[in-house]
Amino acid sequence: MLISLKWLKDYVDISLDAQALADKLTMAGLEVDEIKTIKPSFSSVVVARILSVAPHPSADRLSVCEVTDGADRYPIVCGAKNIKTGDVVPLAKAGAVIPGGYVIKETLLRGQPSSGMLCSEAELEIGDDASGILQLSADLPLGRPLDEALDLNDTVLDISVTPNRSDCLSVIGIAREVAAITAGQLKKPRTRIRESQVDVRSLTSIRIEAPDLCPRYTARIIQNVKVGPSPVWLKSRLEAAGMRAINNVVDVTNFVMLEMGQPLHAFDFRFLEEQRIVVRRSRAGESFVSLDEKARVLPDDTLLICDGKKPVAIGGIMGGLNSEVKDDTQTIFLESAYFQPSSIRRSARKLGMPTDAAYRFERGIDPEGVLCALDRAAQLIAETSGGRVCKGAIDEYPQKVQTAGEILLRSERIRQIIGADIPGPDISRMLKRLGMTLRRSGKNMIVIPPSFRVDITREIDLIEEIIRLYGYDRIPVTLPSASLTELSVVSRQDLEERLRGLMLGSGYSEIINYSFTSPVFADHLLLEANDERRAVVQIKNPLSEDQSVMRTTLVYGLLETMKKNANNGSTNLKVFEIGRAFFSRGAGDLPVEKNIMACLLTGMQSDQHWGAKIPVDFYDLKGCLENLLHDLKLEGARVRAEAAEPFLHPGQSCRVYVNDQPLGILGAVHPDVLERMDLRNKAYVFEINLDILDSLHSGRICYTEVSRFPAITRDVAFVVNESMESQRMLDIVLNQSEELLENVAIFDIYAGKGLEEGTKSLGLRFSYRSAERTLTDMEVQSAHQRILDKTLEMTGATIRS
Repeated sequence: MLISLKWLKDYVDISLDAQALADKLTMAGLEVDEIKTIKPSFSSVVVARILSVAPHPSADRLSVCEVTDGADRYPIVCGAKNIKTGDVVPLAKAGAVIPGGYVIKETLLRGQPSSGMLCSEAELEIGDDASGILQLSADLPLGRPLDEALDLNDTVLDISVTPNRSDCLSVIGIAREVAAITAGQLKKPRTRIRESQVDVRSLTSIRIEAPDLCPRYTARIIQNVKVGPSPVWLKSRLEAAGMRAINNVVDVTNFVMLEMGQPLHAFDFRFLEEQRIVVRRSRAGESFVSLDEKARVLPDDTLLICDGKKPVAIGGIMGGLNSEVKDDTQTIFLESAYFQPSSIRRSARKLGMPTDAAYRFERGIDPEGVLCALDRAAQLIAETSGGRVCKGAIDEYPQKVQTAGEILLRSERIRQIIGADIPGPDISRMLKRLGMTLRRSGKNMIVIPPSFRVDITREIDLIEEIIRLYGYDRIPVTLPSASLTELSVVSRQDLEERLRGLMLGSGYSEIINYSFTSPVFADHLLLEANDERRAVVQIKNPLSEDQSVMRTTLVYGLLETMKKNANNGSTNLKVFEIGRAFFSRGAGDLPVEKNIMACLLTGMQSDQHWGAKIPVDFYDLKGCLENLLHDLKLEGARVRAEAAEPFLHPGQSCRVYVNDQPLGILGAVHPDVLERMDLRNKAYVFEINLDILDSLHSGRICYTEVSRFPAITRDVAFVVNESMESQRMLDIVLNQSEELLENVAIFDIYAGKGLEEGTKSLGLRFSYRSAERTLTDMEVQSAHQRILDKTLEMTGATIRS
């Protein structure tokens, strides 16, 4: 909400400067995002007096004037006819800039020197009169800058109004807040309408068929209107609030909306068929063309303002093209109404029409301020257009809008919430400044909020009003008294919770299997005879043979889960488990417990109704594991393609390392294992040791400042042996620790025509950047060449031409 400080001072006296006022408003809950200064689009234009006017010796239509700014005298050649000796006028001296970017220069006009220019209000863009030189008040001090002399500068506050404070979506609403904060006096504008003898009810009528959506609708008629440009004061007010001027009638409706928070609409009365208004719901399939010239099919339950035959406006949102005010409009039907907020909010969202009117109606306006705004707008339209306001106003109010009513405010409750003893008289004064009606009830108060405060319905709302006017900074600081027990932090448990969140966020589901398993698991997983995972812990009193030993791996349990789901028709699985594996140390000793995380992926990437059927593969699970390690900020995490486990496919498996320390395994389940367990679909698993991961994960987050300087890239295609891993190539480059090398990434892998058999082309993109300066091409080339030379030496690769 843009609030002009000059406009604001029309309603409340302000002694604070803009910054101090912004601070107070912010502390009272109306955050000021920005303070803007508005100045006219001219400079070096001063107040001057004409000392003499003489005819130009060589031009009948020009005059030669002698002008003073109180210090010096200037010869000016002028073509205006409305000037004479003694006039006080605006003088643009040599070097001045006027609207349009024109710079005034000393020149000769028909042989006579001219050291400046006398200006009209149109030339200065402070008015529309271009017929002659602007005549200023004779008591203005000479030489004073014109923007200061005419008080053309303004300061605008950009205020962020919270959704509950619809009463502050107006200049008067902000003025009321300023008056309450500074203990000032709110000065509301006086409305005095000179009515004609023509009764408005003899010209029109209003029928409300949807009183639940439109509880109140008021209207006036203004005749003999002349539509034209708005006066300067009206234009400047709208422009300061971020609106463009259209014409005097429309501008007045926008002005009153900004001033009082009540949206209005003006109809051209001649376009209202049967000269009446009907307020109703839209009918099925009904269409409408609004002022933005867009045709829309209206959703059911949209509120429409209609004449005797057709819709002429979408209630509370936008008027219709078929009844807009035109240049030849003579009679205005002026609307001011209250619309049910939820109805406007719903219709505006469905139609995609977030207008200024809808913005206010959907938050709730003052139902008792509707008629006041109507009268204010009717008066201003009559004054700016020369029209006559018809006698009386139509006020259809079939359904009273319910307000909060009486609220009990307890003094003890105030003290409990705020934590400070505020004297009762101070509380009364603060609430009265906000427009509240009070009466005492023993130690407590009965408060009736004003109708414009739709956000106040409970006692706690009143206490909030008291505390923001009292001042948050005046509340004594107190510490809560409570007995706290320090909890011991187990880093591994924090790590497990983080991993759970990451896996769940990646679309995986957590499962919990028994720690007991079948002794045949080792044979099904093809484990070697000397594998430590065959050293199982026997259960002395097992529930069944299938649960007679403690598990030493979580992979078998995941495969069993896959089998159970497949038997029940669920073949697409993304599951993981975090648990413990147990390794026997012999009779009489407690087993070794290892914290493990395992994951299984099988089936399709997505359900059948989500497009093409794409089966999951090794890289889906590899990407998931890499995301986990990347999120944990583990430097040196690598996946190496090497024989990992007997239960994994030898050509689709690898080991996971962090700084050359083994962390786990990853790969496709061996076909023989799938056959032994009667599983028909391919499956991919990984298993990592959380104890090792916890020891490597510091939990610290390191940041590097983002460079402000551009990066320079170089692309190189290396021809290498087809058996070389791409990751090894990246490691060789990165391990050179070249200071200027920011990143290296693979952009292409190719094998085939044009390359020798047994080789492949590996395309790398090198990115160079400095945090301190823009790199020169020579610096980049030098660093790049060092990397290439070292890489070629270590790999035996060649550069593909």
